[in-house]
Amino acid sequence: MSRTNYEAAADALVQASSICIITHLRPDADAVGSAAALTLALRQRGKQTRTVIGQRREISSNLFSIPTVDEIELVDELPQGYDLYVTLDCGSLDRTGSLMDAIEAKAAAGRVLCIDHHSSNPGFGSINVVDPVCESTTVVLLDILDRLSVQIDRVIAHCLYAGLVTDTGSFRWGRPAMHDIAARLMLYGLDTKQIAMELMDSNSADDIQMIGRVLAGLSIEDAGEHRLAVLFVPYEEVRTHADSAIESFVDYVRALKGTDIGVVFKEQAPEVWAVSLRSSEVNCAEVALTFGGGGHVPAAGYTAHGTPEDVTAQLVGALS
Repeated sequence: MSRTNYEAAADALVQASSICIITHLRPDADAVGSAAALTLALRQRGKQTRTVIGQRREISSNLFSIPTVDEIELVDELPQGYDLYVTLDCGSLDRTGSLMDAIEAKAAAGRVLCIDHHSSNPGFGSINVVDPVCESTTVVLLDILDRLSVQIDRVIAHCLYAGLVTDTGSFRWGRPAMHDIAARLMLYGLDTKQIAMELMDSNSADDIQMIGRVLAGLSIEDAGEHRLAVLFVPYEEVRTHADSAIESFVDYVRALKGTDIGVVFKEQAPEVWAVSLRSSEVNCAEVALTFGGGGHVPAAGYTAHGTPEDVTAQLVGALS
């Protein structure tokens, strides 16, 4: 099965009259930016759309700077009656949260288009455009929108740029082509300084204090030939602070001097951890896959269970 079937994706979007868009749990700017861009593009073509996320946790406040994000619905069940269901930036089926089983059933019925850029994505849709060459799902989507002859305007460009600037770490990693894509989007009159500030520099004083508490617990762990920079974010901090602040911890450990892997354990529920891996030397996707996770070579994640000592030992054991 092809994982980069751009033409089939464009055809499916043309043929459908009603489209339900789904993006992943605890969404980031690439997730909601791609959802917003696709929503606006489909409206140009007179399509009926609805965008949902299979969770009840509120979307991080900084993401509401992206146009139309306020229209995204948080739901427990997949809306029924749509011609086509499109998943965006979901690296695996379980990233759709409470909608997973329903989406799997829709895929079996030939009604799911999966658009993504995670290399570990097996292609769980009936039609798949999974292109790991692309820096963000918004870059994958831009190619599809061009095939649909969508008229990119300032608002759609804003949505697409939001995914690109954040998933590249403000253009610190990616292909030379990412600068060409950014330049194209900037031609629509984007205030890129303002976009970046609203997305990445919007922490509160309380968030900054929390960051200080977590960073004070930084540890260095040896794992065979590897050295890990490890942070733990307890459940109470995750529960009471902005997602943007919680997700910022990877930037502190991704390239810490004297280490080759950065690890952040974020406690989603008591002894249930979302684990983020970052490295410029180790294949993070391969490591994450050993725990049932996935992602990209330099950035991946998985879910772990146990005490901080347990989950650290599990990771050290896998790397030793």
